[in-house]
Amino acid sequence: MQAHYRVPCPPLQAIRDGLAKRPDGVEILIAERRGALLGFASACAIDPEQGLTSGFFLKERDVAAAARGRGIGRALMRALAELALARGHKRLDWTADAANPDLLGFYEGLGAIAQRERVVYRLAGEALSGLARTDA
Repeated sequence: MQAHYRVPCPPLQAIRDGLAKRPDGVEILIAERRGALLGFASACAIDPEQGLTSGFFLKERDVAAAARGRGIGRALMRALAELALARGHKRLDWTADAANPDLLGFYEGLGAIAQRERVVYRLAGEALSGLARTDA
């Protein structure tokens, strides 16, 4: 994932510490072979929406470039779907890069339906800090 985002990988102990402190409802799935990490998916439980159905939100899913095309991404998504159902969730939501037709095709091949009526918003940096400082 660091290669995808072009950021350095944190030290192993920092990764372990972060995983140990993850909040309730966060799930991390790992795909590996002979000790080599091939891919992962991280998701968190989300509260019920209309119709009172809860779900998982897929935050990240990545497969190592050398391991792509071998069914690992599909296996991670299938395992996440199984886990969602086992936890009593009725849906799995995520965002995808609209400029990546291969990725969109992959998700549609799973049976996913793009929710075109939704727009993703983000507060970060000064906008997040500024809102936090305002009076209600």
